[in-house]
Amino acid sequence: MVPLSWYIVLSALVFSIGIIGFLIRRNIIIMLMCIELMLNAVNISFAAFAHYMQDMRGQIMVFFVIAVAASEAVIGLALVIALFRNKPTVNIDEINIMKG
Repeated sequence: MVPLSWYIVLSALVFSIGIIGFLIRRNIIIMLMCIELMLNAVNISFAAFAHYMQDMRGQIMVFFVIAVAASEAVIGLALVIALFRNKPTVNIDEINIMKG
């Protein structure tokens, strides 16, 4: 049986990769993928603790996080497509539509 600490280390590693990718990369699509990585890292932690404590609440929370991640991906991609129609770039530094 795999110990709980391995799952937590894996979760921390995936979450760190997501944060580093979000902070370093300037591509909107890559940034959305990094947010998904961070949400999946939280899912790993929830599932690991739910299994360790023999409780279903963590697994139920995983389903809610998956639903939020799916809706975030849909809304994020819709915004990216809308921005791409106005300016043909997905680079954050080149998009300044909100400036007045």
